[in-house]
Amino acid sequence: MFGRRTGKRAAQDAKIAGLEQQLAEQKALVAQLSAQLAVAGGRSRVPADALPDGFDPAIYLAFNPDVAAAGVDPGEHYLSSGQQQGRIYAASYAQDGLITIHNSDFRDDPDFRRAYARGLEASDGMEYNWHWRVHVGLWAARAAAHLPGDFVECGVNKGFLSSAIMTDLDWNTRGKVFWLLDTFTGLDLSGVSSEDADPGAVDRNRTHFESGLYTNDVEAVRRNFAQWRNVEIVQGTVPGTLAQITSDRIAFASIDMNSAPPEVAAMEFLWPRLVPGAMVVFDDYAYYDCPAQYAALKDFARRCGTAILSLPTGQGLMVRPPID
Repeated sequence: MFGRRTGKRAAQDAKIAGLEQQLAEQKALVAQLSAQLAVAGGRSRVPADALPDGFDPAIYLAFNPDVAAAGVDPGEHYLSSGQQQGRIYAASYAQDGLITIHNSDFRDDPDFRRAYARGLEASDGMEYNWHWRVHVGLWAARAAAHLPGDFVECGVNKGFLSSAIMTDLDWNTRGKVFWLLDTFTGLDLSGVSSEDADPGAVDRNRTHFESGLYTNDVEAVRRNFAQWRNVEIVQGTVPGTLAQITSDRIAFASIDMNSAPPEVAAMEFLWPRLVPGAMVVFDDYAYYDCPAQYAALKDFARRCGTAILSLPTGQGLMVRPPID
């Protein structure tokens, strides 16, 4: 048994090492692109008031590589021919590690703005510019709201996402229970997220507290959720607190504990309770510096005969398939 565990750990370490190598290669590619933009200028001699609002010379060169290769001034090129050619000169969304030229009009939707504002209120006004991640969470929650079963969030922290969801869904009319689990003391460094089980956990924990991302004020969290009925705040470590979830059907889960071991433990508990079509959002699944979570959760999904969709936001999305 010990030999099998050792072999499994070695295989897991090998996977993580491979993912870290991919991350290093991606960082090198980004650095190369940045150097190319610097050589090409990444700036324009053309006065800003002569160019369209939002014109970004670096974006213009990145999305028009022929212009970058020619080494010409991006502003001058746009005015001389790029405008007539309909060249892209600005990103529609550029924050939280995601740059795109595609439609991001969801940010103008009044319902989204209202939900996002309530999330900001929960986080004491700290703006992390994670609009697209919240958009994904709201979309999944709306789909799950039509299914039988309750909601779960493992890794609530100050309650940004869950507050946004409950605002968006008019929670008091839903007749569902929202289970909100968190240590409210950061990562479980003496247990499942110890440095041995999750290398780097100590540094991550310290960084998140120093930045103000993590909270240990559980009473403030309770006050934040006091406006809603059917909310169960469970303080403590996962997996130990999972047994307090008494719902036998779960329609939605948000997994955001910033550590692979408790996230896998949560999914092992929730999996048999997820109804067909249930939505699970993993906040860090595809995030650039979370290879351990990616490897562990990908392996969990494989063992369950399904897969997690990687999203450009750094999240992952899983839909519970029909139960055989």
